[in-house]
Amino acid sequence: MAQEIKVGLVGFGLGGQAFHAPYVTATPGMTLSAVVSSDSAKVHRRYPDVIVVPTIEALLGLPDIDLVVVSSPDAFHAEHALAAICKGRHVVVDKPFAATLAEAERVGRAADQAGTMLTIFHNRRWDADFLTLRRIMGEGLLGDIVQFESHFDRWRPTASTLWKDARAGGVWFDLGPHLVDQALCLFGMPEAVYVDIAAFRPDAPAPDYFHAILHYPGRRAILHAGKQVADHRLRFAVHGTAGSWIKQGVDPQEAAALAGGAPNSAGWGSDPLSGTFTAAGQPDIARNIANERGDYGRFWKDVAAAIRGEGRNPVPHGEAINVMRILDAGLTSAKTGRRVTLEH
Repeated sequence: MAQEIKVGLVGFGLGGQAFHAPYVTATPGMTLSAVVSSDSAKVHRRYPDVIVVPTIEALLGLPDIDLVVVSSPDAFHAEHALAAICKGRHVVVDKPFAATLAEAERVGRAADQAGTMLTIFHNRRWDADFLTLRRIMGEGLLGDIVQFESHFDRWRPTASTLWKDARAGGVWFDLGPHLVDQALCLFGMPEAVYVDIAAFRPDAPAPDYFHAILHYPGRRAILHAGKQVADHRLRFAVHGTAGSWIKQGVDPQEAAALAGGAPNSAGWGSDPLSGTFTAAGQPDIARNIANERGDYGRFWKDVAAAIRGEGRNPVPHGEAINVMRILDAGLTSAKTGRRVTLEH
């Protein structure tokens, strides 16, 4: 493989435009060479020198593509990842890893057999607020965590006509992977899960609400998302034996990318909304905790290093399969109305 990593991007919707193409072009040693899209004009407005092809087969027919980024609709993730792996390409798959746990496991086995790098784009590991939470937990500021709440609420009372609003699993497979992955990064696999999934909007083509409880010894992780939440500022509420940390507002990187901003520009990833810490026994005294700087670019730099054999895979597929195990158990829990115990 040449020193420069040439990248082929499958899909140029929200994921391709906001989370993949801008970061590939901003990552030293990476070049966005080709995009699979039915709208070449849309691609060329932002990337005039990129080759646009109509299918993944055409993309894989190009001789110099080293890395394939799969940002197609969920139902095609496994198919497109397997096609790239079979051609010996390294692969980044957008979340959710696949439409089902079985598909994700199949893709993982194929990558292991082929010896190609497979990583999943769980970018919220590099949110400003989550990096801050990991830091203060590591410092012991909160003590032992007893209750962890992670919210990703929105005010979207009318369902859109986009495929994402009708995806299988609904919001549980849309926003759930973000929240589940963060919880697993902090606490590992739970003993059991209980999940309530529902559709509350009259025109909702798929679930638009979930409330999940991950059961750990001496701890509960509560993950929540709804699309009819007028005050959707709460992001984290984390309570430990030494104090509580409350954070409002979402990481700004997605909005900045959609507005046409460039990663690595001045102030990129800076979240001005500080979380507040309240020490145990001092309920009337709260102090602001400055945020770490969010940086989705770290994922892409780590991908480049892993391909060159100079670093570790930023999100090994085994970790993403664990996320899929929780999502799958959540569907079972919601269907049966029961807590689902996980095998370890």
